Amino acid sequence: MLQATPSAAPVKSSARSLGARVRRGAAAVLVLAVIVGIAWWVFHRPEQVQYVTVPIERGAITRTATSTGTVNPVLTIIVGSYVSGVIQNIYCDYNTQVRAGQVCAKIDPRPYQATVDQYSGQLARDQAILDRDRIDLTRYQKLAEQNSIARQQAEDQAYIVHQGEGTVSLDHAYVEAAKLNLGYTDIVSPVDGVVVSRSVTGGQTVASTFQTPTLFLIARDLTLLEVDTNTSEADMGGIKVGDKATFTVDAFPQRIFHGTVTQRRQSPQTVQNVVTYDVVIGVDNNDLALVPGMTASTTIITDQRSDVIRVPNQALRYVPGGISAVQPRGGLTSAAASAQVFVLRDDRPVMGTVVPGLADDNFTEIISGDLHAGDRVITAESRPHAGE
Repeated sequence: MLQATPSAAPVKSSARSLGARVRRGAAAVLVLAVIVGIAWWVFHRPEQVQYVTVPIERGAITRTATSTGTVNPVLTIIVGSYVSGVIQNIYCDYNTQVRAGQVCAKIDPRPYQATVDQYSGQLARDQAILDRDRIDLTRYQKLAEQNSIARQQAEDQAYIVHQGEGTVSLDHAYVEAAKLNLGYTDIVSPVDGVVVSRSVTGGQTVASTFQTPTLFLIARDLTLLEVDTNTSEADMGGIKVGDKATFTVDAFPQRIFHGTVTQRRQSPQTVQNVVTYDVVIGVDNNDLALVPGMTASTTIITDQRSDVIRVPNQALRYVPGGISAVQPRGGLTSAAASAQVFVLRDDRPVMGTVVPGLADDNFTEIISGDLHAGDRVITAESRPHAGE
């Protein structure tokens, strides 16, 4: 009886299936390895640093002190009244051009004229009495020389004459005082100038018993003005008489006015624990564009250099990442103190030591240091892939 032999076909089919699975597994491992490698490279590749640089250049450096102030006349005269009375007439008004001695107002003179007349009459009476007493004295002296009367009578008459002379002198003083008060009824300008304020009207009664009332304010010359600034105490150390200054006013926002520091007043002004000082800036106002009372935004030039080597202030503060140990400690204390800047050479930051000088809000003067023509100082950096 014949037995059936097992077939080899199922074995071959199973081997081919196993080989396919192995190849697929190897391919998957390979793909996974590639993905892992790409991910590792992406997350661990070196950071690409980009530097912000500025070329070293020559230019001007200007240190300034800023403040606000008020435009005022250089000299303002207060015109008041020495005597009391009713204002009879007003001859000056706002913006009136006046001359020295010009009458601006008139106080009713009648009470003062009456006083002058009274003392003048009293003077005339006492003068007549004195003249008669002098005649009597002459006669008594002759009679006394002839022994016709007692010498005592002549001496008594001389006393009466001396007394009369004193009375007449006093009367003269009263008359002059009365005339002086009469003259004060004319309110006159003491200087040439412009009336900037009038504080009185016709018919108003002014009383000068305790304090002289202010009737007019007269600016002597509006072509020469000054700006009184409120300057902080931190800026006072650098401001000197003769420093140049510029300022603007709201009325002419596009125009820059020029002036010169004429005074550094020592009296402090304290408001809410903030101490300021009055720095006065003289201004030429020939075109009369400025008027008293305007608010000025001032800039005083305290120091200036021209055509010097300068770098941006950021360059003195920049330190590349990872080498912060080279950062200067303690800050810059003087022009002789050294500082570090970094320049970009061969796409790498290279540190150089410099001696800084004058600085303003944007630039610092470089007196000397390890810098060369064509260098570009680094002011900042960026790392695009940091933190990814």
